[in-house]
Parts: sequence; structure tokens; C-alpha cells
Amino acid sequence: MAGSLITIHSGPVARHEVTYALLAQKEKHFALLLRAYIGAGLLFMLLPGTFLGVWNLISISAQHGFGKLSPAWIQAHGHAQVFGWIGSFILGLGFYSLPHIKISAAGPRFLSGWVCWGMWTSGVLIRWFANSYLWHWRVLLPASALLELAAFLIFFRAVSSHKRLPSAKKKPMEMWMVTVILATCAFLAALVVNLVVSILVAQSGDDPAFPHRLDQRYLVLLGWGVLAPMVWGFTARWVPTFLGLEQSDERLLLAGIVLDYAGVVTSGFGFLPAACVLLLAGGLVMVLALRVSEPAVRLPKVIGVHPSFPVFVRIAYAWMIVAACLGVWASKADRAGGIWGSSRHALTVGFISTMVFAIGPRVLPFFAGFVRIFSVRLMFAALALLNLGCLLRVSSEVIAYEGYGRWAWSVLPISAVTELTAVSLFALNLLLTFLHSPKSENLAATIAT
Repeated sequence: MAGSLITIHSGPVARHEVTYALLAQKEKHFALLLRAYIGAGLLFMLLPGTFLGVWNLISISAQHGFGKLSPAWIQAHGHAQVFGWIGSFILGLGFYSLPHIKISAAGPRFLSGWVCWGMWTSGVLIRWFANSYLWHWRVLLPASALLELAAFLIFFRAVSSHKRLPSAKKKPMEMWMVTVILATCAFLAALVVNLVVSILVAQSGDDPAFPHRLDQRYLVLLGWGVLAPMVWGFTARWVPTFLGLEQSDERLLLAGIVLDYAGVVTSGFGFLPAACVLLLAGGLVMVLALRVSEPAVRLPKVIGVHPSFPVFVRIAYAWMIVAACLGVWASKADRAGGIWGSSRHALTVGFISTMVFAIGPRVLPFFAGFVRIFSVRLMFAALALLNLGCLLRVSSEVIAYEGYGRWAWSVLPISAVTELTAVSLFALNLLLTFLHSPKSENLAATIAT
């Protein structure tokens, strides 16, 4: 087709049509790459992530405490969720979203996405295997961390070499992009810390688990330094349009980011009470900056998704504030890990997962080359069950772990099964989208406009 265009036409028209055809071809390639990252992320979310977490929680509930449950086993679940699920989604969207990569005719740019996918997926799998089965873990633990860091450096190099369009050079970088870049840099820092600690643990540890105090600070870096700012950045980019809100306040966004990273750094030095106050302040400022607590000024864009979509976005940000408040409480009063656990769960499941479940059906099908999500009813069911399970988990974990009521131990497995059902429905909906939803026939035209 491109050859015939060159023969028939000449000048700018022919060049435009050839570029259009090239763009369409590149778009299909990167849509396929994105599907590979999403597919890997869904597998990590379901099997070593959520399923292992359910198993852990059932064991803890049966023993009314951690008992003989290995910290390495628990950390394997967390690593699969953060790096395997969310990390794979971030890398896939990152490769897809770089215009100079998609338009470039150079093959190595596209190949680097697949190399990164292979190394990242292998690294997360090896980490899960080492923590779960302890087979040659002194070798596998640092090897997995090295693979993950190397994969991310491939991604980071692609991001760093991204060139803005000439017309965009005249404009200052928007705050949503600054926020995403800071989160990406924090992700790189987290992977470096992961490698260093993995080497130290492999040399002198009794098992592959990170030491408790260090792990607690590391989780603050991952949760509030990487995941939360990443979500804030994409919220500022997409949600005002989707929810019909006013554009985000750039100055408040900057203030929220400064407070948040001040809290992350303070936590790194071991001053958790002060850090938690800063994180709460940053979260409150971010709610104001993103205007998610304000009424819509235009009709929300809910075509192709469930009409409850705007409600769940606001619920997600409510969970973020709950997580920050629980963190302040935990820094003063936690005795058995129940309040800390509830805080982390409110952040990772209530906030992060709800945002993924709400925004994902809105953007992932289109980016992957499809018109819409397979079922809006499955979307609503997944969101409703996820938030129900999170509510049961956050409330009962404090009561059970801190000794306020033994009855709460029986609620924890119910919350786990409810959340497992939710993530299964989310994964099923995306899988059915890839298998049965109509494909977009005019991706390149959409990109060009």
C-alpha cells in the first residue's frame, strides 16, 4: 500500500500518507507489547500476588497471629503485587506512551520493550520463587534484584531519551508530567535499594526476608514515593476530563509533592511519626489540588465504562486519606502490626487498586487496540467487591491484631476471599476484552489528531 502511494502521489501528500501507514503499523506493534505487559501483570496479580496473600491471611487468622508464618513468604506476596502487577502496568504504559518510540522506524527501540519485559518478568518470578521455596535463595535473591534493575534501566533510558515535540518546547513542563517523572526516579531508587539490601541479606541473613525496620521504611518509599505520586500524576492528566472537573491546581500539586517526598525522606531517616504527619498533609493538599472532592462542572465521560466510575475515583482518594490517618495513629499506638497493616492495605488496595480498577477499563482497552472494555457490569462488580473486601480487611485487622476483639479474626478470611473475587473479575474482564471486544480500526488516525 505504501509503495502504491509513492507511485501515484508526490510531494507532501505522499509523505503524509506513508507516515500515516508507518504510524499505524508501529501502533499495532506497541499495542501488542502493551498487552504482553498487562497479561504478565494480571498473572502476578492473581497467582503469586492475591492468591498467595489470601493463603497468608487465612493462615494468620487460623493462628490468631503471624505464628510460624515466614516473613519471606509474606514479602513474596507484596513483591509480586507491587513489582509484578503494578510495576508491569507502569512499564507497559510507559513504553506505549513515548511518541518518539512509536513513530521511529528503528527496530531496536521496539526490541528494547520486549527485552525489558523478559528481564522484568523473570526477575519478579525468581524473587517470588526464592522467597517462597528458599532454593538457592542466596544466589537467586540478588540475581532477581539485578534483573529487575537492569530491566528498569532499559525503560529509564527510553524515557530519558524522549524528545518533546518542537511546538511543546516553548511550554514549561506540566506538573502532572513532573509528578510522574519524580515517581519514576523514586522507582529507580527503590530498585537500587532492593539490590543493595538483597546482596546484604544474601551474605548474612538467615532467610531472604528483609529486616523488619528496614522493610517498613522501604514500604513507605514504594507506597508513598512511587505508587501514590504515579497515580496522582495520571489523575492530573486524565481525571479532570473523565470526571468533568476543573483542571488541577498546579501550585497545590507542587506543594503536595514537596510535602509527600519530605515525608518519604523523613521516614528513610527513621522519624516515622513526623513522616506520617507530612504524608497526611501531602495527601490532603493533593486532594485539593486534583479537585476530586469538588462537584463536576461538566458532564463526566462515562461512555464505555460503568456510570459509577466517578464515584469510585472519589472513594479511592478517600481511602488514601484513611491510609494516611491510620499511619499517623500507627506511629503512636501500634503494638502488634495491625494498624500499620491496615494503613498499607488502605493505600495499596483501597487507593491504588481502586484507581487501577476504575481508570484501567477506561484507558487500557483503547491503548491495547480495542474499542471498549468487554463488560461494564463486571467492571462495577470488581470495584464494588474490592472496596467491600478492603473495608472488611482494614476495619477487622486493627480490631484483631491489636486485641480489641477476637471475633475479627473470622472476618479477615472473608475479606481476603472477597478481594480475590474482585481481582479475578477484573482480570477476566480484561482477558475477555482482548479475546472478544471489537478492535479499533483507526488507531493511527486517533493518534494523529
